[in-house]
Amino acid sequence: MFRHSIFFIFFVVLAGCAQIPEEKADERDPLQSFNRPMYDFNMDVLDAYILRPAAVGYITVTPAPVRRSIVNFTHNITAPTDMVNAGLQGKPGNMGISFARFLVNSTVGLLGFFDVASSLGLEIVDEDFGQTLGVWGVGDGAYLMIPGMGPSTARNLTGDVVDNFVLPEITLTTPQTILVFALKAVEARASLMPQESLLNESLDPYIFMKDIYFQRQLYELYDGNPPVEKEPDDFDEDFLENL
Repeated sequence: MFRHSIFFIFFVVLAGCAQIPEEKADERDPLQSFNRPMYDFNMDVLDAYILRPAAVGYITVTPAPVRRSIVNFTHNITAPTDMVNAGLQGKPGNMGISFARFLVNSTVGLLGFFDVASSLGLEIVDEDFGQTLGVWGVGDGAYLMIPGMGPSTARNLTGDVVDNFVLPEITLTTPQTILVFALKAVEARASLMPQESLLNESLDPYIFMKDIYFQRQLYELYDGNPPVEKEPDDFDEDFLENL
């Protein structure tokens, strides 16, 4: 699924909305001397010369209804992994929803290209092994900027390995896993093309990306109800819901 590898693009776009105070030590980010240069490499090289051009070409040649079907397909093909993680987290309801979605969309939805399940009230349940480890009490660990993938943590990197290389042995073949990753990455980047200018307004997109990333992890871990006293003024709940 490579969810966290795709989310870094969303965080970069949000960075344009922030006013960042003077930087100070962040115990979540002990590897900042590595992470900052890697952030620059991801954005200035990989995004500029590979991901963005691929997204532009994708938008140019792919009609909107076809793009929607591709998104539906990628969601459907990863539903079994969501189901396994929901079970490991002790969420039988979400486990059943993921199973039902996969069954309905793989048959009536023609291999998942049509999201019939959502029209029946079976909304997408997004569960990954990083969340599973969090439910089991494992802490975030160090913040990491992964080459070609973006922000992660020691816990979530471990979760990604399980989701993408262990669980797919049950649910997906290696070519299918690579295909899903590529399709999700290009589609996510394409959806943000109209908002690129926001990045130029940021004083420090690296810091803001990191803060949004940790907010996102809490949001996912607590199924949209993180234990926070008060959300910051610029916290965009609609954005999180759309993710």
